[in-house]
Amino acid sequence: MFIGPHKLKNNLVLAPMAGITDQPFRILCRKLGAGLVVSEMATSDSTLFGSRKTKLRINVGGEKEPRVVQIAGADPSMMARAARFNVDNNAQIIDINMGCPAKKVCKVMAGSALLKDEILVGKILESVVNAVQVPVTLKIRTGWDKNNRNAISIAKIAKEAGIQALTVHGRTRACGFKGSAEHETAGEIKARINMTVIANGDITTPEQAKEIIKKYRVDGIMIGRAAQGDPWIFHKISHYLETGKKLAPPTLKEIHSIIIKHITHLHRFYGEQQGVRIARKHVAWYAQQKYINTLNCPINRIETANEQISLLNNIFGQGQRFAA
Repeated sequence: MFIGPHKLKNNLVLAPMAGITDQPFRILCRKLGAGLVVSEMATSDSTLFGSRKTKLRINVGGEKEPRVVQIAGADPSMMARAARFNVDNNAQIIDINMGCPAKKVCKVMAGSALLKDEILVGKILESVVNAVQVPVTLKIRTGWDKNNRNAISIAKIAKEAGIQALTVHGRTRACGFKGSAEHETAGEIKARINMTVIANGDITTPEQAKEIIKKYRVDGIMIGRAAQGDPWIFHKISHYLETGKKLAPPTLKEIHSIIIKHITHLHRFYGEQQGVRIARKHVAWYAQQKYINTLNCPINRIETANEQISLLNNIFGQGQRFAA
């Protein structure tokens, strides 16, 4: 799959997720098979470019190419300025968020709220595309609510504006993350408009991924929540797409190595205090996915990096993995 001049190693993309797809997690998912990873959503408000939170979110330095930063906002000139700023700071693809359903984002007419105003959508896309010399991509939902599903119309606007790839989350903004995602809309866009289309939403297994690509003829698959605690999902899906066979599960040694490297990177990236606290949710997700057994472990009471790593090493040393 290509995005602009960039040829990806496969058509599997890690979705941008606030508080999750930070640099340590992006690097990990790339290592474990993702063909492309996207940063957490970053503000287009230039007064916040210097804040620690924004700096960490848009930090793509040292990552494998192509490096993608997602921006959000409702003002065309601010979005253009944000795009230029991020390209000047190592971004090689700019992704525009018009899919986030969060109330705090939609109440300022950003994210999926923009789907209500097709004229503004066009202005933002044209402004950003004209502002930078790198590919610009777009992520949307199928519409605002079930009575206002305008993804095909938005896709036509995106194509005309010069958007290089379109990701479609198969729910409306009103759905949030409830119910099941549908991919008919992504398939219809692919059938009617000559552009790269990526399907997103509730894709959790290799079988699902293969079926969606085959049935709807989309170019790629974007994985979000299914990667939480299971970054191996990219290897699982890519292997299945290539061979038609399921990949053997990672060994205890492999799981141990990956988790320790991930947690250590979080400590280094955020600093000890914040890194330890952020690591807790990732450890919980690894446990939910059955890669590690933290039952009866005081993982959430530990406050230092050394103690956190020591406890995890002890868990693996005792073979406390859930039964397969």
